[in-house]
Amino acid sequence: MSKVIGTAVSRQDGRAKVTGTATYAAEHQIPGLVHGYLVTATIANGRIKSIDTSAAQKAPGVIAVFTHKNAPPMFKPTNNFMTSKIYEARLPLSDDKVHYGGQIIGLVVADTWERSRHAAHLVKVEYETQKPLLDPNNATFKEAISMFGESFVLEKGQFATGDFTTAMADAAAKIEVTYTTSTELHAPMEPHAIIAHWQGQEAVTIYEPSQWVINTQRTYAELFGIPAEKVRVVTPFLGGAFGCKAFPWPHGVLCAAAARQIQRPLKVVLSRRQMTANTGHRSETEQRLSLVAKGDGMLSAIAHEAKSYTSPVDVFAEPCTGITPVMYGAPNLRLNQEIAVMNIGTPTFMRAPGENPGLWAIESAMDELAWALQLDPVELRLKNEAKAHQKTGLPFSAKHFADCLKVGAEQFGWQDRKMQVRSLTRDGKLIGWGMAGATFPGYRGKTSVKVRLLPDGKVHVLTAGNDMGTGAYTVVAVTAAEALGVPVENVRVEMGDSLLPDGGIAGGSQMTASLAPAVMQACQDVLKAANCTTGSDACAALRQSGRAAFEATASSAPGAEGKKWAFQSWGSHFCEVAVDEEIGRLRVTRWVSVMDIGRVMNAKTAASQVRGGVIMGIGQALMEECHFDPNLGNPVVYDLATYHFPAHADIPRIEVAFVGEPDLNFNPVGARGVGEIGITGVAAAVANAVYHATGKRLRSLPLTPDKLIG
Repeated sequence: MSKVIGTAVSRQDGRAKVTGTATYAAEHQIPGLVHGYLVTATIANGRIKSIDTSAAQKAPGVIAVFTHKNAPPMFKPTNNFMTSKIYEARLPLSDDKVHYGGQIIGLVVADTWERSRHAAHLVKVEYETQKPLLDPNNATFKEAISMFGESFVLEKGQFATGDFTTAMADAAAKIEVTYTTSTELHAPMEPHAIIAHWQGQEAVTIYEPSQWVINTQRTYAELFGIPAEKVRVVTPFLGGAFGCKAFPWPHGVLCAAAARQIQRPLKVVLSRRQMTANTGHRSETEQRLSLVAKGDGMLSAIAHEAKSYTSPVDVFAEPCTGITPVMYGAPNLRLNQEIAVMNIGTPTFMRAPGENPGLWAIESAMDELAWALQLDPVELRLKNEAKAHQKTGLPFSAKHFADCLKVGAEQFGWQDRKMQVRSLTRDGKLIGWGMAGATFPGYRGKTSVKVRLLPDGKVHVLTAGNDMGTGAYTVVAVTAAEALGVPVENVRVEMGDSLLPDGGIAGGSQMTASLAPAVMQACQDVLKAANCTTGSDACAALRQSGRAAFEATASSAPGAEGKKWAFQSWGSHFCEVAVDEEIGRLRVTRWVSVMDIGRVMNAKTAASQVRGGVIMGIGQALMEECHFDPNLGNPVVYDLATYHFPAHADIPRIEVAFVGEPDLNFNPVGARGVGEIGITGVAAAVANAVYHATGKRLRSLPLTPDKLIG
């Protein structure tokens, strides 16, 4: 048996990506391809009074111009997430109304991209405008509605146990504070793009970056009233996603509809400016945390109230309170989640949706409570870690949060930390140490894979599940190599094509946990078909049989384990910051993360995922924010130059360690996800370190220089 799982294996797709041979959605070469360019609204609220396309239609190379007056036909999908889903419930060009700045109001198709762009700027639009709602202070909040039946919003948005009022009156320490986060934009390296290639009116091939290939296939089938098997979705590579490429956006729906109308293969690639308005963001949030503790540091009450914002064309609530019953136990607990509609584009999933901003508030408040009680922040967390999920009552499976805290503290040297602000200096700068806990749910979905063993010892693994850059190609190869006892170099993985078995969604940190058991089972079935116990013996039997291959298709899905256990991954972050108060310069200078994710399938890619999450979290902590023009409603940041995110010089060396054991209650391989947990708690760790360095408690992200100087 080849012991590959848990070792450091280089990425199977790495060479293709760095040499440019990986083909992304917009790079497929199709004869007769034409190009589309979007026309977008320059107001944020109102209606189109008139739209003049005559100049655009006469421009060189123009094939068609689509507006609400001649929108290509399409149907509303079921739009229930599991069957089909589009990011905006309102179909593109469905009427003359404008709901947010940058909304798609037209599409120009021409023989070249340059000509389509030129003609799009010739379209003249007159509006009847209304004052847009862009100021959260003027928004009307209502009870947040559930998206997936999750229990973070219960009756009237509240979940209450015990008597919070009595607990508040009987406290040794109380923390009642408000934390805010800014709007964050998705900025994947690969822009959103689509090529739609129809074969007549009843069959289409879609080249589009999709985190959920089979769901995208079903969605386009419903949009155009054709059988799902007549839709082929091809997306072998994604240049980054983290939630913004799970379902079709309006530009994709419109492109496919227009391509069907003109019967030409059509490509639409969004500009960075268009992406800021049309492909989702993480909503800004306002969270009020109340913590009540006894003199020994034991929590007696937690109250968490959260607000976020959605668009007029769909509902997306950033579920900040969903993580609260998981982290720390208290006999009295109250949660409330509210949402308001503003004239902005639709928010969407973004790495650890809900958990990330939720832990920013919770872990910041826990640090404030530790200082109020004069307790070590690690000790306070160890005292109060939840023993079971406080909503379901289910015990946690294979939980090692305490080990994450202890190992992280030891590796960082936390025992040398002084419990006094402004007590450390170096090279004329204030030095601070901070820490925070991390967690993310263990999700798992239904998946299928096909495994083929060939006479030369090579193995092919095929699945429609895909890799959005997190290492799924490699993890699948590692799993098959160990199950069959063959070198990992002998395993070739094909992913991201709807012609292959349903591989589930690359989201919610569940691709590995969902696919690996199916791969393992398919490999075992291949060995059974060969009546052998090892891959080498099976190859010998295959050569003797004269057959082309031994193959098997297997599926894996969650069972009844979710009724017995609560599944979470756990972690801790420890960091050091240096602050130059004179100019408000804040640098993160040292970082240690310790994670409990069950079995580590590939040490190299798992550590890389944690580092990526930490980097993204440092960006959230220090620089990422998007404001909207108060009159026009467009984002005032519109490309990779104006939207600030970390560069290499902003990031220190990030030490990553893993603790824990395989979570065999969760799935047969014992692995939970690692893609999203790395970002959770990061911003809080940085802010907590800033307080230790400066004595300034910053509760609004990002921690920009003006806040450090003021």
